[in-house]
Amino acid sequence: MKPAQTLLTIVEEARACTVCTSSLPLGAKPLLAADLASRVLIIGQAPGKATHLAGTPWQDRSGDRLREWLGVSTEQFYDPRRIALVPTGFCYPGSGANGDLPPRPECAPLWHPRILPLLVHVELTIYLGGFAFASNLGKRYRNLSEAAADFRALLPQSIALPHPSPRNGMWASQRPWFAGELLPALRERVRAVLAT
Repeated sequence: MKPAQTLLTIVEEARACTVCTSSLPLGAKPLLAADLASRVLIIGQAPGKATHLAGTPWQDRSGDRLREWLGVSTEQFYDPRRIALVPTGFCYPGSGANGDLPPRPECAPLWHPRILPLLVHVELTIYLGGFAFASNLGKRYRNLSEAAADFRALLPQSIALPHPSPRNGMWASQRPWFAGELLPALRERVRAVLAT
C-alpha cells in the first residue's frame, strides 16, 4: 500500500473511532484532516461544541481568530494538502465549570503515532493550547507562555501558541510581543511553507 493510501486509510479509521463514546456527552464525531502533502500541522486541543455540531474543525470564533493569526484564507486552512488538523483529542469532550473539559486521554496515544510519522512533508508544527503544549513541549518549557516567548528558537520547525479562544484575549494583551513580534514571524513562516 502506498503511503498516501495508508494515511487516507488511517484517517478514515480515526474518523470512525468510537473508543471513548461512553465518556462523550454528544457521542463520537472525530474531527481531523491530513494529507500526505500537508505542509503545516496544527495540533490543537479538542473540538468545541459548535464545531462538533457543525462537523467541521475550527468552524467557530476561535477558528476565525486562528486563521487571522496564521494569515491564511478559509480555503487554504481547510485544504489538507496544505494544513493538517490533528488535535490532541478528536471529539468534543464536554464542558465543565471553566469551559471545555480536557481532551480525552485515549485519543492522542492511539492515533498520533499512526498519523504523525506519515506527515513527512510537514515543515511547521503548531502546538496550540495548553494540552498540546504539555504533551509535546512540556519537558522543555515550564509553561506555554515561556514556550510562546521562545518562538524564535522554535521556528522554523515549530511554534507554541495559546488557544485562540476569545477568553485568551487578556493573555495576548499582557504580552505585546505576541501581536508585535510572534504573529508577524508566524505569518511569514506559514506563507513561506505554503508557497513551496
